[in-house]
Amino acid sequence: MAQKKLNKKRRDLVNLMLVLVIIVLINFISSFVFKRFDLTEEKRYTLSPVTKDLLKNLNDAVYFKIYLDGDFPSGFVRLKNETKEMLNEFRAYSHNIEYEFINPTANPDKKQQKELFKQLYDKGIEPTNLESNDETGVKQQYVFPGALVSYKGKELPVQLLKTQKGIGSEEQLNASIEGLEYELSNVIRKLKVDLKPKIAFIEGHGELDSLHTKDITRSLAEYYRVDRTLINGNVHSLMDTLGHTTNLIPKYKAIIIAKPDSAFSEKDKFLIDQFIMYGGKVLWLVDPAFTPMDSLRRYGYTLSIPNKLNLDDMFFKYGVRLNANLLMDLQCARIPINKAIAGTQPRIQMEPWIFFPLIGPSPTNKHPIVKNLDLIEFQFVSGIDTIAAKGISKTILLNSSRYTRLATAPSRVSLEMVNMRPNEKLFRNSFQPVAVLLEGAFESNYKDRISTAIRESKIIGFREQGIPTKMIVVSDGDIIRNEVDRGDIVPLGWDKYMNQLFGNKNFLLNCMNYLCDDSGLISVRTREVKLRLLDKKKVRSEELKWKIVNTCVPILLILIFGISRYYIRKKKYSS
Repeated sequence: MAQKKLNKKRRDLVNLMLVLVIIVLINFISSFVFKRFDLTEEKRYTLSPVTKDLLKNLNDAVYFKIYLDGDFPSGFVRLKNETKEMLNEFRAYSHNIEYEFINPTANPDKKQQKELFKQLYDKGIEPTNLESNDETGVKQQYVFPGALVSYKGKELPVQLLKTQKGIGSEEQLNASIEGLEYELSNVIRKLKVDLKPKIAFIEGHGELDSLHTKDITRSLAEYYRVDRTLINGNVHSLMDTLGHTTNLIPKYKAIIIAKPDSAFSEKDKFLIDQFIMYGGKVLWLVDPAFTPMDSLRRYGYTLSIPNKLNLDDMFFKYGVRLNANLLMDLQCARIPINKAIAGTQPRIQMEPWIFFPLIGPSPTNKHPIVKNLDLIEFQFVSGIDTIAAKGISKTILLNSSRYTRLATAPSRVSLEMVNMRPNEKLFRNSFQPVAVLLEGAFESNYKDRISTAIRESKIIGFREQGIPTKMIVVSDGDIIRNEVDRGDIVPLGWDKYMNQLFGNKNFLLNCMNYLCDDSGLISVRTREVKLRLLDKKKVRSEELKWKIVNTCVPILLILIFGISRYYIRKKKYSS
């Protein structure tokens, strides 16, 4: 009997040692083999290869100060938790990720609180004002759903909560969570880049000046070195030679042509065409119809006429046609109109202005440029047609609403039109494209159109077939123009009459990031996290039942298990 117990004891010790050896071996092997498992349906915790490469190549600490700590509503708690989960996922691929969550309202001194709030706002973190009711009345709470990120002495803000007009708070929160990987990765990329790519605004054809593109220029400067260049027939204005050879390369990663108002010469068109043939990217912001605002402000009416820019043949060759018309859309901005009788006290009312459409991406459009984008304010925008172009793919980024009407230029535009009740039956030119992405190897607009001397010139280096590239065509130049108020730059997209900031800047930044993004980071924005909302009516009606189930059923199961185990052991050992 004693020998039997000794053998059993030895066997148990051997089994224990075997288990310990297996555990040590597993840990040893796992130190060389890295593997994570994401069991969520939409793979929300699986980072993209681009993000992983970015994190693995960090050579210094990236420090996140996230101002999302405190007593918040459940939605902000969820955003905080998801941000923490994402940063922990970042940490799995880089030991250089550090973070802390800070409560900006922790200091009881109200004066110091306000100073901190101002510092955060000045650094680019926009607050959200929450209102709630308690015994003392209406309570206001400021939340700063953002972070300051520092790397090698540089610091940038990142806004974690993305607000979108016209959608519910749950959908806004979900869109913010969908974009977490992109926003956090993007701010690291901006901090990490030492030599930024060069882009340029084109001048010389009446384009918007530096003052009226100041706001977007400042935002683009976070990603790029921004120049302004005059082509003026100069072969080297857009192209550089490669070393001491005659091989040509684009001087800029991309160029922006912002609201030209005079015709392009054939020389300038040729140089832009060859810039595209060599892989250069272009953001076209062009008004097919010219509608002067000065006349409208001064006289109450103006005339919209075709804008003769001499670009139609180029656009046609590349795969689009810009129509000389004006879109009238019932989904539009509002402007102040004096409704008082002449000679009496002014009576200002805000009225819909159908020539200023508010256009956002359709719910089915998942392209990263427009995904989760807010409404964009257009001014006197025209329609775009896509046409056949061999090897060119076309993506409609933005189109007007279902209730759209077209007016062919020349046409008269009068403020008196706000007094006419629109007939919805006339607004049947639905979903007119206003922004189109073109991708592929473009054919030169000057193929078979130039002399032998130009074709064979080594200085010019003419290409009749381009290498793969991309361009975006938008049929409104004002989309990039910021207002100037008494010398101060008004933020791009800000409508002073509606007291609202529209998504113009984010759209244009997305356009340029997509055109210039070799890393493919912007593709991360297509990530989707399913919104699984509870049925609130059902929750209220069945609240008591599920409380009882969640409280009593676990206790009951434990009692059943305990009683069953007692009788099984009693039966086993009594025999």
